[in-house]
Amino acid sequence: MQTETIAIVKATVPAIEASGEAITQHFYALLFAENPELQHVFNMASQANGRQQSTLAAAILGYAANIDNLGALGGAVEKIAMKHFSLDITPPQYEIVGRNLLKAIRAVLGEEVATDAVLQAWAEAYQQLADILIGREQQLYAQAEAEGWAGFKAFSVNRIVDESDEIRSIYMSPVDGKPLPEFIPGQFISVKIVNPDWEHEEIRQYSLSDRHTAEGYRISVKREPSPAADIPEGRVSNYLHTQIRVGSRLAIHMPGGDLVLQQNKRPVVLISGGVGITPMLSMLNEMLCSRDSRKIVWLHGTRNRRSHTFAEHIGCLKRDYPQLTASTFYDELSGGAREGIDYDHQGYITADWLEHYCPEDAEYYFCGPLPFMKAIYQHLKNRDIADERLHYEVFGPGESLA
Repeated sequence: MQTETIAIVKATVPAIEASGEAITQHFYALLFAENPELQHVFNMASQANGRQQSTLAAAILGYAANIDNLGALGGAVEKIAMKHFSLDITPPQYEIVGRNLLKAIRAVLGEEVATDAVLQAWAEAYQQLADILIGREQQLYAQAEAEGWAGFKAFSVNRIVDESDEIRSIYMSPVDGKPLPEFIPGQFISVKIVNPDWEHEEIRQYSLSDRHTAEGYRISVKREPSPAADIPEGRVSNYLHTQIRVGSRLAIHMPGGDLVLQQNKRPVVLISGGVGITPMLSMLNEMLCSRDSRKIVWLHGTRNRRSHTFAEHIGCLKRDYPQLTASTFYDELSGGAREGIDYDHQGYITADWLEHYCPEDAEYYFCGPLPFMKAIYQHLKNRDIADERLHYEVFGPGESLA
């Protein structure tokens, strides 16, 4: 990319920052008016609550600020490519997005700021990013085709288990009966729901919650209630809790995602809050079943005994595998919770507990609600844990932990 183009894009960062969410709101309005079929791809619940707009605004700013040093974006590009792969995003859709993004920049910033030269620079910058993402996504699609799995595949639900008051596990296997390609512990699948009562198809990502088997997959889904009177309940999670039965069909995309277990000799620390237990459990089950000799620390925080998921399973693993240290933290002790049986500590996973349980040279994996993850991230950074040893997944539209 030319030096002049880079300079123009970076010079517009303050204007984009000041109007970022206005630009992205206008962008999505243009996008869906011109291409209403894309409402079947985007998470319309995140559109309604504004999370998708704010996430896109942050992504645009991050890219513009680092356009002359894309290495500073870290794994952000890989995360986006994996998400796009899970949604079956195609190269022509990039052209649609780029065209409407430029229209939104011009409309919100005005012709005096968003001049022809500025729009041309942004067009070149956008195309650079699009080419990088398209190239990576084409590699992922080629790998999927080599495994005989293109797009969404029909699965049949063969078992449902209520793990707690709010989380249920759904076991499923492919309708065609073919062996499933191996996934890496920590990855997710996309689930597409086509409900004739809904205006749009809905696609959501759920972490696989068990180790790989060739016969089927397991996801463990938290039923998301309405957080406020003006915010609806989680559409897909509630559908999976109330409408899915044994024998139901689901459309599933091949697993993807970059939160994966690293293959080295460092001790492993798995930290989870609430339903963030799912990718951590996939990693734990794989390590123990494959006789991995690494020391493992398991720290899980949950609200109380009623919300505690996979308690019996973790208790058995803790008893049977001496290299595993496992501790559970309850926010409160209602429901007859018993110390040393149901839980180990009351309160949160604090810096002191991380210091107590975790080896200095470990690889850290963590997942859970955003405030929980921000706290864990800050605790670990305060201990000077290198970024390359911090591995995490933010559920929903991506947000920064820093």
